[in-house]
Amino acid sequence: MKVSQLLQAKPVSGVLSIKPGDTINTAAEMLSEHRIGALIVSTDGKQIDGILSERDIVREIGKNGIGCMSNCARDLMTSTVVACKPEDTVISLMSKMSNGRFRHMPVVDGGVLVGVVSIGDVVKARIELIEQENAALTDMIHGKV
Repeated sequence: MKVSQLLQAKPVSGVLSIKPGDTINTAAEMLSEHRIGALIVSTDGKQIDGILSERDIVREIGKNGIGCMSNCARDLMTSTVVACKPEDTVISLMSKMSNGRFRHMPVVDGGVLVGVVSIGDVVKARIELIEQENAALTDMIHGKV
């Protein structure tokens, strides 16, 4: 399965992003409202400046208190972002996400941001594939093929 297929299966298309100068409070509101775990930080919505996750925010609150909520996204974002391409496989994505220990990965096509996949998207796709393979094998064993 390819990343492009994961993006097509997502219920919401497009990418939610915030600008580098937006506050952490704004980011937290967006994360809560949309029930997501990370936002792309982008000046223009097409190029990736960074990624800001709920974990980034919680760690900063734990370290410096709630005063950080008035900081800018650029202050807390991860600026070295690992991205994937639509033609990448789900297996390669699992490896990158596991090795990098992150849960969200932007999808870039031709240098332009086209989506974000989460570890939840990857796990769901793998479970569906395993269930399909299991059903096919069960049918084969029972002579239904």
